Amino acid sequence: MYNFNMKKLLANGVVQLFNFRKFSQKQLCEEKIFGIEEFKKFSKEMIDYVANYYENVEDRKVLPKIKPGYLKSLIPSKAPVEPDKWENIMDDIEKVIMPGVTHWRHPHFHAFYPTANSFPSVVADILVNALSAPGFSWISMPVSTELEMVMMDWIADLIGLPQYFKFSSNSTGGGVIQSFASDATYLTLILARSIALSKKSNKEAQSKLVMYTSSQANYSVIKAALLAGVKLHYVDTDSLFRLDGTSLAKAIKKDKECGFVPFYLCANLGTTTSCAFDRIEELGPICNKENIWLHVDAAYAGSSFVCEENRHFMKGIELVDSFNFNLHKWMLVNMDCSALWLKDKSKLSNAFNVEALYLHDSTSEKIPQYRHWQIPLARRFRSLKIWFTLRLYGQKGIQSYIRNHIELARRFEELVRSDKRFEICYPVTMGLVCFRIKGSNELNEKLNMSINSEGSIFITPSKLGDKYILRFVVTYEHANLDHINYAWDVIKKHAELL
Repeated sequence: MYNFNMKKLLANGVVQLFNFRKFSQKQLCEEKIFGIEEFKKFSKEMIDYVANYYENVEDRKVLPKIKPGYLKSLIPSKAPVEPDKWENIMDDIEKVIMPGVTHWRHPHFHAFYPTANSFPSVVADILVNALSAPGFSWISMPVSTELEMVMMDWIADLIGLPQYFKFSSNSTGGGVIQSFASDATYLTLILARSIALSKKSNKEAQSKLVMYTSSQANYSVIKAALLAGVKLHYVDTDSLFRLDGTSLAKAIKKDKECGFVPFYLCANLGTTTSCAFDRIEELGPICNKENIWLHVDAAYAGSSFVCEENRHFMKGIELVDSFNFNLHKWMLVNMDCSALWLKDKSKLSNAFNVEALYLHDSTSEKIPQYRHWQIPLARRFRSLKIWFTLRLYGQKGIQSYIRNHIELARRFEELVRSDKRFEICYPVTMGLVCFRIKGSNELNEKLNMSINSEGSIFITPSKLGDKYILRFVVTYEHANLDHINYAWDVIKKHAELL
């Protein structure tokens, strides 16, 4: 009796669920909450809004004039029960979203480093979002894997990487797109740790592992060491804040005498603070001799190597184990898109290879299964925006864009040098100028706060040694001399108020 009633109850439940689903689908169709026609209409409206935003962004203040917590009073505390209208959402963009936006696309944004963008890249992401494929294996999205392989080879050629970093029948190397440079650093760090520990039988080996970088490295390198659970030792830099072979050799010798096991070095081609370039040609032979994994972070400056005149900074690149830079900083590809190459791709693809039957792909022996080349399982189809961007700009277009930024930075340097109140703090090589007003650190901090409080331009500070400095970066895609002169006039005005 019990079993019969239970079966009857379940049967009734299935029928009711079926009827509910039919009703819900019919209701959605009749009410047209958001169908194809609505999608066409409002997506076009959004494109128009974005285009208008780009055309008129200079009319906005680069920094928002709001206080923390501003959003709480502008939106309900709970999600809506009934569907809202798209027109209402469009109306709320200016009321709710834009007041809290820092405009990185603004001509007067001179902080941090560029976050690149371009119309080809934005359009490519529309298609990527529509396809919405996780791309964790070849069969899950064949074009994602194969286009990524081709794009990584295209970029390797564009920036002058050695052939053995490319996919080819005679090469052990290959490339993969990560989200950010910090992901690439952490991934190569735990890969190097895995290799180092595989050579040690001592259970306490990890407590002896030590990685190296300089004090000029990005904060993400420090975070990577914490996540990996390894010791981080800073190596002294030279007078130009570059890591060189002499200092590294001393650090390794000292650590080995103390029983530590050196296993990883994160060097920089273009440090965050000053865009200093570590001496890869000196670091490489030492790392190769000591079996230390040499990873090079060129997050910002890597794009500049598309210009042949900048490739002298890459001297010794053939000696590194991995190399990374962000296309979303200076190569007109929108965020997120960070390129990582390895000299021996098998070390990465084999180290974290965890298989499951539902992920099995018969092509695994013939073509990369990129889920083994990263920390997450799923991955976006990022290579499409690279393909769109490189095709529509071409090598010459990207070279012109980067050279313009470098030339404008040098013009800003000239303006600083022409004013006896100011000084240049580091040689200008890329689109970054490090400068300060002559005087105390407190005076420079006050100047920086005054400039940013007004919000006409936005710059960020840092420290070189004991000196508090101001960083001026050319970031706007269509930057010209008028933008540089405007920024300098703003800086001079605030200097006069000190």
